[in-house]
Amino acid sequence: MNTPPAGRKGLSRSVWVLPPVAVLGVVFLYPLALVVQQSLRPENGGGAFDAYASVFASQSFRDALGTTVWLAVGATAGCLVLGFALALVIAFVPFPGARAVAKFIDVFLSFPSFLITLALLFIYGTVGMANGVWTDFTGAADGPFHFLTTPWGVLLAEITYFTPFVMRPLLAAFSQLDTAQLEVAAGLGARPARIIRQVILPEALPALAAGGSLVLVMCLNEFGIVLFTGAKDVTTLPMLVYGKAILESDYAAACVVAVVNIVISVGLFGLYRVVSKRAGA
Repeated sequence: MNTPPAGRKGLSRSVWVLPPVAVLGVVFLYPLALVVQQSLRPENGGGAFDAYASVFASQSFRDALGTTVWLAVGATAGCLVLGFALALVIAFVPFPGARAVAKFIDVFLSFPSFLITLALLFIYGTVGMANGVWTDFTGAADGPFHFLTTPWGVLLAEITYFTPFVMRPLLAAFSQLDTAQLEVAAGLGARPARIIRQVILPEALPALAAGGSLVLVMCLNEFGIVLFTGAKDVTTLPMLVYGKAILESDYAAACVVAVVNIVISVGLFGLYRVVSKRAGA
C-alpha cells in the first residue's frame, strides 16, 4: 500500500484547515481588530491612548465597572448556593418526576435570557400578578413590588437564569458519585448535613468551580437581562458600550469599553478552561 509523501500530507491538511481559519478571521478576528484599532486610533483624531485615558478617568466607566463586577460576583455566588441545593434534591431526594426535572434543565439552558426576565416582569412587574393580587385585596392604588427595576431585580433575574448552568455539571458529578460511600456514612450514624459536608461537597467542588467560572464569565457580558428589566440606574459595561455607541455616537469610547470587557472576559474564560480541565468537564 502506497503512503502519500510527507509534503503532500501536510499540504492536504493545510487545504482543510485554511477555509475555517479564513472564515473565523473574516467573521470574528477582523471586526475585533477594527474595534481595537478604533480604540487606539479614533476617527476624530488624538493620540493612541487618549481615548483610554478619557474613558478611564470618567466616573461613568468606573461606576459601570464596579456595577458589572458586583453583579457578576453576587449572581455567581447565588447560583452556586441555589444550584448546589437544587442539585442535591434532584440527585439524592427521591420524588416523582426527578428525571423529568433533570432533563428540563438541559432544555432550560437553551432559553434566551430575556425570556426569563419577561416572566419575572409578568409576576413582579409594576402591573404584574403580585402587585395585582395586592391591589385587589387591599384596594391600594399601587402594589409594593418595584424591585425589578433596581440592581436587586437584575441580580434576581441573573440568578434565576444562570443557576441551571451550575446545576448541570453538578448533576453530572453526582451521577458518578459512589453511593456506597453515602450508605457507609449513614450506617455509621452521620447526619445528612455531615454527609453533605464531608462526602458530597469534596466531590462536587470541581464541578462547582467549573460551573461558577462559566456563570461569572456570562454574567460579565450579560446585556439582555439588564435591558429588559428596565433598571435605568443599573449600567454595566455592555450597557455602557451600547450607550456610548448608539445613544452618544462616541465610537472611540465604546470601543475602549468593549476592549476592556473583552480582556476581562478572555482572562476569566482562560480560568474557566483551566478549572474545567481539572474538573474533567
